[in-house]
Amino acid sequence: MKNIKIATHNKHFHPDDVFAAAALSILLREPLEIIRTRNPLIIKEADYVVDVGGEYDEEKNRFDHHQKGGAGIRENGIPYASFGLVWKKYGVSICGSEEIARIIDRKIVEPIDAEDSGVDIIKPVFEGIYPYSCFRVISSLNPTWKERDKDRNELFGKAAQFAKELILREIEIGHHFVEGREFVERAYHSAEDKRLIILDNEYSWKEVMNNYKEPLFVIEPNFEAGTWEIIAVRSDMHSFKNRKDMPASWGGKGEEELILETGVQDAFFCHRNLFIAAARSKEGAIRLAKMAIEK
Repeated sequence: MKNIKIATHNKHFHPDDVFAAAALSILLREPLEIIRTRNPLIIKEADYVVDVGGEYDEEKNRFDHHQKGGAGIRENGIPYASFGLVWKKYGVSICGSEEIARIIDRKIVEPIDAEDSGVDIIKPVFEGIYPYSCFRVISSLNPTWKERDKDRNELFGKAAQFAKELILREIEIGHHFVEGREFVERAYHSAEDKRLIILDNEYSWKEVMNNYKEPLFVIEPNFEAGTWEIIAVRSDMHSFKNRKDMPASWGGKGEEELILETGVQDAFFCHRNLFIAAARSKEGAIRLAKMAIEK
């Protein structure tokens, strides 16, 4: 069987070309060859071209964005880079779901496209301190000036395999989120007091709870520990500010002190930053949560 050929540029690699190649490798599921070159004759013969070649034509599977005029801009102002162009055409096919493809686009694709296009999407709170982004992760896989003997194509292959596994994992997480969301929504709508939402599993609930104004705390089981946790709902799921803290007098207290403080006989932990507390039973967790709401 003839290998499918994906062409991208040689030399230093970035998240854009790495993740675009990784996404295509998930899509194709066939023997493929990644060719890193700037030779226009080789590029012309490739089945797919990403981040090189000066052409965007999705019908011909040409996904570059460096040509004059670029390759389009999203409604939010983030330009398309090659990963985004590949995802725009094939994301739904890769994920098997339009909703999951949209989740991955917001979570991974758009930040990578923005960074590759020189668009700032974050502002540091602490001067000189930035998140360790995909750009930094992938850049670290390139050889340094003291590693000229290393095969950059081999390193690109390792980076693309990492990106492939990450995309597949995020797709799986996305499917689990969508499936679990139904149970979280049901718990919210059936709650007698919507300030306290009680779950029967370790669902991903933060995004769902942020859609409602009432919830202050969520109770969920910790199956690994065999305990129950009370977790404060954040005012913004991307921040560390709680809608309501645990009582200040609980902060940092362990089992004996917390029992004396609360009267809950199986209470055993409250974080000093007041965003989580725990009890050994569901009933104990409910008692703690109700106390936290009223204090």
